Amino acid sequence: MNKQTMSICLWFDDQAEAAANHYLSIFKNGTLGKISRYGKEGFEFHKKPEGTAMVVEFTLNDMQFMALNGGPQFKFNESVSVVVNCDTQEEIDHYWNNLTLEGEEGPCGWLKDKFGLSWQIVPSILAQYMSDPDSSKVQRVTAAFLKMKKFDMAALKNAYDGVG
Repeated sequence: MNKQTMSICLWFDDQAEAAANHYLSIFKNGTLGKISRYGKEGFEFHKKPEGTAMVVEFTLNDMQFMALNGGPQFKFNESVSVVVNCDTQEEIDHYWNNLTLEGEEGPCGWLKDKFGLSWQIVPSILAQYMSDPDSSKVQRVTAAFLKMKKFDMAALKNAYDGVG
């Protein structure tokens, strides 16, 4: 297996360890990695109690993440999101229902979790639908998903097939 040379770093105030554990409880294919902790050195800069997690490494669905407790200076926004491609409605329902707990639903498969991180829970087949050479299929699928929050794979398939 090749070593992944890139990862995503998520900046939290002081919730890095809680966030990593939360995501690991949702993603069946996830592992907790190394955790580095703040010590006494540098307290005048970082203001974190000794023993607080500084960086938490974890993997979700073979994607590496780092969660950093960097302080309150930066907040998540929708300009960056984590995309989860799902092959079944059951997967969409699982991720949507668990990631929106204490979070908020958005349009077209977008949501914010309880930490404010944006996610897109997307049916894998959507890319095929949206790149079909038949523009009428693309238009019907687009019209269907623009009305959705959580994606409904059956409704998208019906739109693609021109049913209903």
